[in-house]
Amino acid sequence: MAILVAYDGSAPAQEAVEHAFTTYPDQEIVLLRVIEAAEGSTGAGIKLAQEVFREREEKVSTELPTEISDLISDPDREFRTETAVGKPAREVVSFAEENDDIEHIVIGSHGRAGLSRVLLGSVAETIVRRAPVPVTVIR
Repeated sequence: MAILVAYDGSAPAQEAVEHAFTTYPDQEIVLLRVIEAAEGSTGAGIKLAQEVFREREEKVSTELPTEISDLISDPDREFRTETAVGKPAREVVSFAEENDDIEHIVIGSHGRAGLSRVLLGSVAETIVRRAPVPVTVIR
């Protein structure tokens, strides 16, 4: 079984990674980095956008393992990295739904409240509401 950690490089996401590695020392850790796609791409722009996303995905796939290794205390600890393109909440939930080995999700939250949360939305809240497995939110 595996623990899915949504990772975007932010401080809360880094804390989520540290929490996952500390709390689940015997579980496989899967780090998912979602490359956010801008809406409104049409026609001719779709091919260009696909190429840009492919390049970004390659860059993230190369840099992410090194970035995570710097966060965890055990350099020999193994983990798996995955990338997806789309809306972060949707992609995290979809990944968990499509991978039967995922038994828990850990996600960092910026802890926005009130009007800023309403205006900006909350990726963490959406994941908590829609996830097929338990979710731990790190603030």
